[in-house]
Amino acid sequence: MTKFIDTHAHLYDERLRADSQQIARAVAAGVTKIFLPNCNSETIADMLRMVEQYPGNCFPMMGLHPTYVKDDYKTELGIVADHLTSEKYYAVGEIGLDYYWDLTHKREQLEAFENQMDLALQHDLPIVIHSRESNTDCIAAVRRKQNGGLRGIFHCFSGTVAEAQQVADLGFLLGIGGVVTYKKSILQDVVAAMPLELLVLETDAPYLSPVPHRGKRNESSYIPLIAAKIAEIKGVGVEKVAEITTCNAEKIFVIGEK
Repeated sequence: MTKFIDTHAHLYDERLRADSQQIARAVAAGVTKIFLPNCNSETIADMLRMVEQYPGNCFPMMGLHPTYVKDDYKTELGIVADHLTSEKYYAVGEIGLDYYWDLTHKREQLEAFENQMDLALQHDLPIVIHSRESNTDCIAAVRRKQNGGLRGIFHCFSGTVAEAQQVADLGFLLGIGGVVTYKKSILQDVVAAMPLELLVLETDAPYLSPVPHRGKRNESSYIPLIAAKIAEIKGVGVEKVAEITTCNAEKIFVIGEK
């Protein structure tokens, strides 16, 4: 069976965690490894419960999501730091900047992002970046911190081909999800321009379902639909997409080596 990795799924979300068959469907579709990004201190317990229940399939990250950066962000960052010291995580994420929902804590978002990049360097972990309507500032922030040791994924990449090249030049990968299946999506141009060696697959479940499930709840079992669209764009077989993107994910998360 063709094997895939979902590099970004919020399986602990209340819309998904009550579905006892979601992991079985994912595995049946060939999606055997799924990486879970954290949002804030309130999501840690549910995330780790999923990891404990499915230790061979679910792998946790630790981070403070930019839309959860509020007045108490320093306390939240302390919790992130403590967890990274005391528990095993595969990435610092989901971190970054979000200029779509609310700019009230824009300065604090940047401070939290920079703090967590420092934590990633300290623990030799990749970062998973949320960059909604903030690609320019996210790229600039990573460039300032890049000392040769910073690595990771620009999750749910939504920028231009030029921005994708800047991300690649920084040594980062592009997370490609269901948006690539949407008609007139500029992400198709990015996928066409960038080599498969710079791409990883993701769902961002329960959000951003691929066609033909657009507008409905997303889940990890839909990864093959994303791979099929990428294969179509690149003019290669789905197996080739699966092979290369899985290898990319395994390298960035260092599965089984820490």
